[in-house]
Amino acid sequence: MDKNYNRKTFAIFWRHLARRQPSFWLALSGAILGSGSFILGPFFYKDFFDALASGNDSVATGVILFSILGKLLIVYFFGWLGWRIATFAASHFQSWVAADIYNTCFAYLHRHSVSFFNNNFVGSLVKRVNRFPAAFISLTDMFLWEFMPLLVNAVFISVVLFLHSWLLGAAVVLWMIVFALINYFFSRYKLKYDLERNKADTRVTGVLADTITNHQNIKFFSAYGRERKYFAEAISDWRRLRKFTWDISQAFEAVQGVLIIGLELGIFYLMIRFWQKGSVTIGDFVLVQAYLITIFDRFWNLGRLIRRYYENVADAAEMTEILEKPHEIIEVKTAEPLSVKKGEIVFNDVTFAYNQTRQILSHFNLKIAAHEKVGLVGPSGAGKSTIINLLLRNFDLENGAILIDGQKINRATLNSLWAAVSLVPQDSILFHRTLLENIRYGRPEASDEEVFAAAKLANCHDFISAFPDGYQTFVGERGVKLSGGERQRVAIARAILKNAPILILDEATSSLDSESERLIQEALSRLMADKTVIVVAHRLSTIMQMDRIVVLDKGKIVEEGSHSFLFKKKDGLYAKLWQRQAIGFLE
Repeated sequence: MDKNYNRKTFAIFWRHLARRQPSFWLALSGAILGSGSFILGPFFYKDFFDALASGNDSVATGVILFSILGKLLIVYFFGWLGWRIATFAASHFQSWVAADIYNTCFAYLHRHSVSFFNNNFVGSLVKRVNRFPAAFISLTDMFLWEFMPLLVNAVFISVVLFLHSWLLGAAVVLWMIVFALINYFFSRYKLKYDLERNKADTRVTGVLADTITNHQNIKFFSAYGRERKYFAEAISDWRRLRKFTWDISQAFEAVQGVLIIGLELGIFYLMIRFWQKGSVTIGDFVLVQAYLITIFDRFWNLGRLIRRYYENVADAAEMTEILEKPHEIIEVKTAEPLSVKKGEIVFNDVTFAYNQTRQILSHFNLKIAAHEKVGLVGPSGAGKSTIINLLLRNFDLENGAILIDGQKINRATLNSLWAAVSLVPQDSILFHRTLLENIRYGRPEASDEEVFAAAKLANCHDFISAFPDGYQTFVGERGVKLSGGERQRVAIARAILKNAPILILDEATSSLDSESERLIQEALSRLMADKTVIVVAHRLSTIMQMDRIVVLDKGKIVEEGSHSFLFKKKDGLYAKLWQRQAIGFLE
């Protein structure tokens, strides 16, 4: 982890906190008032016990004692008031800032590229996002409720003891400095193991999320034993690091105990000496003991405070790394909305490689006329899906340009590009929302009647109506409550409702049975009217009616033409693919 991430984390926190400064400063003032007021209490207890030990008349002493209690009431009232102000102000700014941080994380995370999400576990990303505002709340809690009271108490108590005796004051101040330095260097030593533990914790979460997502694969491949062993290995690393950090914390607390006992006995040894000389009273013993208890209480938690500070910073740094990671796909400052009136698409001398190592397209050229229906076919790895991803700008080109109606897509705003395209992917993933919401996702302002009409065109109205809750049926995470064909038809209905000028079908009918495919093809024929259409298909029967079929192999166009033209080229790749599918079907 980059050490600069700590500084960057606090810069992000402060940027969000700056919007809520009044309530933050009010909370801080309240915490100082509360801490300062309550630390005044032992002063009055000193006078209280001195009065009791004075041997004066009980009536006169009683008047003094009741007077002291009245002063204590006033002091403690201001202390109580300070803490109430602090807690209400803190709840105000913490809740607002945490919500702002969540929104920032959401907005920035979703602007990352497809490859970013492909390289990160969903569970790990969710945990990083959740830890970030939680770290802010924890750090501000530590600052207001632990660090500030500790600082106020340390300064006030040091001044009081110095006024009583420079020797007492010097002894306590020296002890606090030594105690704080030991805690600091120990916490710095422990930090590297905390970071390792956090990585192990993140790995456990990632493995767990991955196995839950693939629970069917685990069952169908009889992999329960293997996955349990794999998870156990991740847990073993987590347990080892967790135990080690706990053990060294316990060992250090033993050292803290020795330091506290040493100060307690040392201070009382000095107090006894002063008492023998008549320079201190019984009330002074009460005052010093009360302050020692306060110091021990505050400084005992100092080690944990420092360690929790580093733990929270380490937790937050994982998300800071993502927030500081530049987006791979960015809009140029001069980007303008894409204006699509015809829908002509041009790939001009396009070169692209995944991770700059796996060359997919080299000096690739393809022109798709406005309202032309083009099918892309070819063996796996030929570059069909890459062409779609580049058109959607999921990846950026190495060289060349892609133009829509003469406008370079890398010069257009991303939202306007995506708004111009309706996509039905091979694996349609739905939100865990109602069917009505999933279809309306294509055009949020659409009426219910428009949603129903799109569903009828996509041949999914009947099966939706058969559900007890109809269009209000929740589909489950990723749409798991629906069959593959049902999910695909809902995705097609969503694309029909969006009605964008460019339509991309990426194996859109691959999950359908023959009868459903026939009905969908009829709906798609109506949907394709007056649109530029790109169809990617392995099932060649789905693209027979395309205006032009482009055959790809190893990132190059090897053939193109209509189905009847390509089918007649017996030695051509398209004819071979068709023959292979036909033979496989007959067999």
